[in-house]
Amino acid sequence: MRAELAALEARIGYRFSSPQLLRRSLTHTSLANEICTGPGSPLNDNEQLEFLGDSILGFLVAEALVSRHAESREGELSRLKAHLVSAAHLHGVARRLDIGGHLELGRSEEMSGGRCKKTLLVDALEALIAAIYLDGGTEAARAFIAAHVLDAPFDGDSDADTDIQPAMTNFKTALQELAQSMKLPPPRYVIVKERGPEHSKTFTVEVRVGSELNGQADGRTKKMAAQRAARNVYDRIIASAAVPAGE
Repeated sequence: MRAELAALEARIGYRFSSPQLLRRSLTHTSLANEICTGPGSPLNDNEQLEFLGDSILGFLVAEALVSRHAESREGELSRLKAHLVSAAHLHGVARRLDIGGHLELGRSEEMSGGRCKKTLLVDALEALIAAIYLDGGTEAARAFIAAHVLDAPFDGDSDADTDIQPAMTNFKTALQELAQSMKLPPPRYVIVKERGPEHSKTFTVEVRVGSELNGQADGRTKKMAAQRAARNVYDRIIASAAVPAGE
């Protein structure tokens, strides 16, 4: 196996019995089309694996959430799942694993910056999940998802020129709905600090839910900081077995 693929195996924490499955999960259709010898040629790109991996990911994430949050209602579980399988979150996972550096691309895709394209990275990550499943079974896929998806930080909004939030997940809204369902006071947000030059400010926002629950977070915009602060408190409520009602 090539050294760079061995390095990827070390990062993902899984060694393939069939290296060809790993290579296929990283092969974009643009390269497969370039080397295809005719209509009867076998499929060697990652499209089918991406299709399978998407379903495996959804199932194993749902399974883990039910296990980890046994007291949560369907709506809360759905919001958590939406975040974990969102393109924004998976993009961050793919970047941390440097999947882009291992993609096999056709010339046109290579020239157009395919290694950094969000869609290609997310598709390859889902294909990788399918490859792990086919190579090592459900337990291997479950271990990978637990380590790299479930327990990974969300940093999809860390790009210099973006303010990405998880698809279908707005933590300010989620926190407000959660507080309402638990008969807690509505969240209150306050900007507690601004620092840096006008063209590159950093904001610190605090959110409070009653007198017991509060959290702070920084962001390049007030909106981003508020979302992060809301997520901080939201995650603490979800993780807590019993949350005292606010005053």
